[in-house]
Amino acid sequence: MTDNLRRLDDEDYPAISMGQAAELLAVQPAFLRSLDTAGALHPHRTDGGHRRYSRRQLRTAARLRELLDTGHPLISAQTILDLEDRLDDTTAARQRADDARDHATTELDTTRATLHTRTEELAAAHHQIDALNSRIREPR
Repeated sequence: MTDNLRRLDDEDYPAISMGQAAELLAVQPAFLRSLDTAGALHPHRTDGGHRRYSRRQLRTAARLRELLDTGHPLISAQTILDLEDRLDDTTAARQRADDARDHATTELDTTRATLHTRTEELAAAHHQIDALNSRIREPR
């Protein structure tokens, strides 16, 4: 049972019926059908043919509604949404790259500090060896 409930945490799980989606978005079901017909949104279909929406699809439909309400034609709204998604992906990828760079820099700094410490330890050990060799070579 808990596995079934976990699916509700998946933003791509189609858990919301058309009526619920229309109510949540404050739109008519016809608006959601028109997005499906135009290919702007692809809801999951149950075995009975009923549309089911995921949370991600609801966000998409809501954003499309906003853009349409500001006067954009559907094709323009879809393009804007696509560009926004690409920008989000690029921003996320840049953040991952920045995080990786920061981690690598920290690791490099740690390695340099360790190398410096080991170099000092090695120099001290060489100094001790030289001192011991000098003592061994001294006549008694």
